[in-house]
Amino acid sequence: MNNLKQLERLRKVHRWIKQECTGTPDELSKKLHLSVRQTYLILEQLKDFDAPIKFNRRTKTYYYSCDFDLNIHISIQVIAEEKLTHIYAGKSFSNFLFSLQGSYSKPNYLSYIKTKLDVAG
Repeated sequence: MNNLKQLERLRKVHRWIKQECTGTPDELSKKLHLSVRQTYLILEQLKDFDAPIKFNRRTKTYYYSCDFDLNIHISIQVIAEEKLTHIYAGKSFSNFLFSLQGSYSKPNYLSYIKTKLDVAG
């Protein structure tokens, strides 16, 4: 879950920098509920992605000195046992499932299929 939180923080900071409404490092830290040090680490991560981050002392906000965009897409899918056979029930795959059902009980069979799908990718 820490990775998801980190990605979400990166997404937020990127959005605020694009809108030029981050505030000072202290203010940004308070918005993120992090220490100033952790906030600087997030800014460094963005810089590692070649983000042209600058700080405007007059307006007291971070901004991008030229066009920069960061797209973060997070997708999590939970597949219950009942849905597993439905989702992957293509013609050739359903024939494979049918041949396996004779030699495995339902729980063992679904467990076996899950491990095969995990290995296959």
